[in-house]
Amino acid sequence: MKSVPQSCEDCLKEFGLALEDLQVYVERAKKGPLNESQSRELINSFEVTHELALKVMSNYFQRQGKGPFSGSRDLTVEAFHADLIDDGKAWLDIVIDRIQYNPIYEIDTQAKFIENIKKLYMPLFHRFEMSMGKLL
Repeated sequence: MKSVPQSCEDCLKEFGLALEDLQVYVERAKKGPLNESQSRELINSFEVTHELALKVMSNYFQRQGKGPFSGSRDLTVEAFHADLIDDGKAWLDIVIDRIQYNPIYEIDTQAKFIENIKKLYMPLFHRFEMSMGKLL
């Protein structure tokens, strides 16, 4: 049986819920150092939230008759040009951080990644949620 595609509004609600969950992890991280398990949970929550943000963007562009896009970088650039996001470079930094954090690579980027999530990426997500809420 075919499933009905999610509306852009439904995707935004799902993103909002994930962002609330992520905020809980970030608040915990602000109180003190995280153990390995807590760090993984925060990063996993972040990745889910980012994927849902991309889903909102993709869904929005489908509604506009644009796309498909070849990947998250192209989608992010298009979102910046369409004023869905206000800092294209920082959003592209998210993509780069996620690639660098990949456990396949031997570089230890976890601490820097978590700092970026707390200080740089959370405000981006909150502004995105507000801007899409106004747009929809």
